[in-house]
Amino acid sequence: MEKVYLAGPITGLDYKGCNDWREYVKSKLKEWGVTGVSPMRGKEYLSLEKAISDEYDMVLSCQKGIATRDRFDVTSCDIMLVNFLGAKKVSIGTIVEYGWADAARKPIITVIEKEGNPHDHSMIKELTGFRVENLDEGLLIAKAILNH
Repeated sequence: MEKVYLAGPITGLDYKGCNDWREYVKSKLKEWGVTGVSPMRGKEYLSLEKAISDEYDMVLSCQKGIATRDRFDVTSCDIMLVNFLGAKKVSIGTIVEYGWADAARKPIITVIEKEGNPHDHSMIKELTGFRVENLDEGLLIAKAILNH
């Protein structure tokens, strides 16, 4: 089954803020028989956090656990779809994921505003294969790449 990794800011957001868009995208991908892979899966214990930290003392949320699983997910997916909409500060983890995806030659779909986003940087522009301004456009690109 084809997989799309759902990258985007987590640190500083509440659980709903970093999970709602991922659940929406996962439900749309499922309609096509595609699996959406979220870095938030198995982390329901963070659901009461008002501002998620960059690491915790839990095996999936410690620095080694995050890097190991996220690297595996990015490099084993077919596409990386990134949602930067509304970002207030640079997501360091997501930027690292760009490097992993590019090194593994995974197509990157970046969902970002036309201007004003802190991720609007030359390196991100260069690594982005497809730049769109909303999630539904990003989903259509993923569908076309996966030939669905």
